[in-house]
Amino acid sequence: MTSAEALDRRLNVFRADIADAKLKGRVEAQRFITGEPAQVALPVIGLRPKPDIASGIDTELLLGEPIRVFDSADGWAFVQAEVDGYVGYVPDAAVGAVEATTHIVIAPRTFLYPAAELRKPPVAALSMGSRLTFVGEEETRGTRYLMTAKGEGVIASHCLPVDQQISSDYVAVALRFLETPYLWGGRSGFGIDCSGLVQLSMAMTGKFALRDTDMQVKSLGTEIERDALRRGDLVFWKGHVGIMEDEKTLLHANGHTMNVARENLDEAIERIGWLYDRPTAYRRP
Repeated sequence: MTSAEALDRRLNVFRADIADAKLKGRVEAQRFITGEPAQVALPVIGLRPKPDIASGIDTELLLGEPIRVFDSADGWAFVQAEVDGYVGYVPDAAVGAVEATTHIVIAPRTFLYPAAELRKPPVAALSMGSRLTFVGEEETRGTRYLMTAKGEGVIASHCLPVDQQISSDYVAVALRFLETPYLWGGRSGFGIDCSGLVQLSMAMTGKFALRDTDMQVKSLGTEIERDALRRGDLVFWKGHVGIMEDEKTLLHANGHTMNVARENLDEAIERIGWLYDRPTAYRRP
């Protein structure tokens, strides 16, 4: 039987009292279950390693993303994200019923209005990657809105059907996040970290990426030499990753500028070196 220490708690559902049925025979637990399907019901919610609001977030989940719920107690749900397998805790209020989503938000940020009227105060702000169910369309003064069953609307041009992709170039998507604030664990248009930028940008072009830097460096593409770098390649440091916009320019969410920024790669390597040493890998997705 596998020791719990050998399993990555970020990607495997297990506690002393409960574990994913897929892990039966690999870990010890009082009960093995498959979890109940659900959906994220809030615009953006932090996924935490502990059921404690003071605990730092590991990542974020977006409205409409599918999850599986393995337990609920004391106002917290123990869940696994379907999009990348990440495991953690969210408030019970973030858990909603499963609904077949029809569209995905493609603007870095947009608003959900109480009606097809941009002059009304919005009821929520939504990030790129949010998924919604629309039942129709309305038009007000030439502006088209996609409408929910509750009569709420989102600007139609800010969304695409879930089976369509915003672009084939994930770097072009990442560039739309320029100057978005840096947020440790962030994965939205309101705040994002280095690996979140890689993951979300790739997801919007139909490419899968795991969430954290250490996961990405082991799983994304093939290793290349530094002098072969071109647009779309990734540069990894211990605990950091950036996207090459071209042969010389790095695009990354970083704690130096505290936002998503462009930086000359040579200058970035020198600046980052005192804290994180030299790059550990160059990879082509």
